[in-house]
Amino acid sequence: MVVVTGAYLDIFSLAGKRAIVTGAGRGIGRAIAAGVAGAGANVALVSRGTAQLEETQALIAEAGGTSQVVAADLSSTEEVIRLADAAEAALGGPIDIVVHSAGTQHREAALTFPLDAWDRVIQVNLTAPFLLSQEIGRRQIAANRPGNHVFVASLTSILGLPNLVAYNAAKSGLMGVVRALSREWAAQGIRVNGISPGYVETAMTKDLFADPERRQKLLDRIPTGRFGTTEELAAPTVFLASDASAYMTGQLLIIDGGWAGA
Repeated sequence: MVVVTGAYLDIFSLAGKRAIVTGAGRGIGRAIAAGVAGAGANVALVSRGTAQLEETQALIAEAGGTSQVVAADLSSTEEVIRLADAAEAALGGPIDIVVHSAGTQHREAALTFPLDAWDRVIQVNLTAPFLLSQEIGRRQIAANRPGNHVFVASLTSILGLPNLVAYNAAKSGLMGVVRALSREWAAQGIRVNGISPGYVETAMTKDLFADPERRQKLLDRIPTGRFGTTEELAAPTVFLASDASAYMTGQLLIIDGGWAGA
């Protein structure tokens, strides 16, 4: 019989780990960064501008956590490639954990969807996460260091939603990256997983929720009867980044109040 005591919670600890969280300036990324820091990691907060990152850093410091601000524009391939060096310099050592939370959307019917919007959505949501994990993974394997890579996917990773063709493509592709990396890197002690947030009120979904009729239609589909909060995505991410999920890789945790199964 397994006896569970308070010490058992130590397997969720990220103490002594160095982590990168992209999109940490607001919304889901901010909540995840706070959760990872709250579990003990020193976190490199990544976003395009520093103002919002400094707000996240202040929240983490107030709670007793440690974080560093690292500005990077993930729409630039060159900046993504340089990000690993910048994060290691800021954190004072090699990266153990990377959480890909940065994202962008463009809502428009597929028939008129512009190429420049397609390219931007694919770059930020798919290409940049792969390139960053590729570089971090390369360094972890060369140094024989275990690691954890957590990709923030979407309901569009498993379902098709209208007027989001590039986002559907990017997030579906992201889970292809998760499955491929998990197979290639598992033997080196590197785990790769994803989380799929359901409908959460953030800046990205503000316009969607502004329509009362559409908002109610979405709520009626959710068995729990409410939208999620950004904080409810932090604990599952900590779980995937910690030894609590040591035998999990290549998986997607769907955190949606039951929407996908309804």
